[in-house]
Amino acid sequence: MILGVLLSWASGRGFSFFWMVVSFIGIYLIEIGKNAINEIVDYMSGADIYVDKEHRNAFSGGKKTIVDGLLDIKHAAVIAIVTMFLAACIGLLIVFFREPLVIYMGIAGFILAIIYSLPPFKLCYRGLGEVTVGVVFGPLVLNGMYVVMAGQYELLPILVSIPVGLLIANVLWINQFPDYEADAMANKRNWVVRLGKENSVKVYAAIFILAYIFIGGIAIYTMNPIWLIGILTAPKAVKAVKNCRQNFNNVPELLKSNGATIQIYVLNGILLGIAVIINGRF
Repeated sequence: MILGVLLSWASGRGFSFFWMVVSFIGIYLIEIGKNAINEIVDYMSGADIYVDKEHRNAFSGGKKTIVDGLLDIKHAAVIAIVTMFLAACIGLLIVFFREPLVIYMGIAGFILAIIYSLPPFKLCYRGLGEVTVGVVFGPLVLNGMYVVMAGQYELLPILVSIPVGLLIANVLWINQFPDYEADAMANKRNWVVRLGKENSVKVYAAIFILAYIFIGGIAIYTMNPIWLIGILTAPKAVKAVKNCRQNFNNVPELLKSNGATIQIYVLNGILLGIAVIINGRF
């Protein structure tokens, strides 16, 4: 989100603190609603139930609020409906009073958040969850923020959003390893379950490589090497992949890779943001 705002500032086409905050609130409300729907579906499918408490970790899928009795299905449904309704209202506010162009990405993000878990679509159960997360938290969110600020689409924000989307998709990818057995029992056919852990390590490495290739491509496209600071996280990625390859069946050790992948995503976003600031106007 911040990258989209910074890119708008760098383009010189506009910035509004008020609309930035409003947009952030709308996005977070959608995320809360999506998580509430996911909690209900994962509980009813058994995906959360099959994960024993002693095998849970900070990276296990879902919040386990229903399993732990913190919420019941009715309360989770109310949260999902209310947050999605409020998010829709905020989206309409932005469309009518700030930038109509954002409506396409807003509708796409809103629908994908709902059908990510909700039957009969259940994207995350059909091997489409990884792509959905990458698209939503990469191109849709980053470019949506850019359009809200700048009032138009441009190629550079689209290019920058691709490695961002790949890295957040890789966070989901590695987080599916600890839940492999529970997801398989619940027929949650994500790609880690479909490919198996050993083959999924190769995809985990490939996603990192692809993200760094795109960062290199941005440097070539802009003819500005400052973008290459985004590759500074590559050694950490190599270490995470090696650990995953050695410990994909050893969850306590594997969690080092889970944590590292989140750190790489965050650090890469910071580094790309620094590149935008240093680069200035484009």
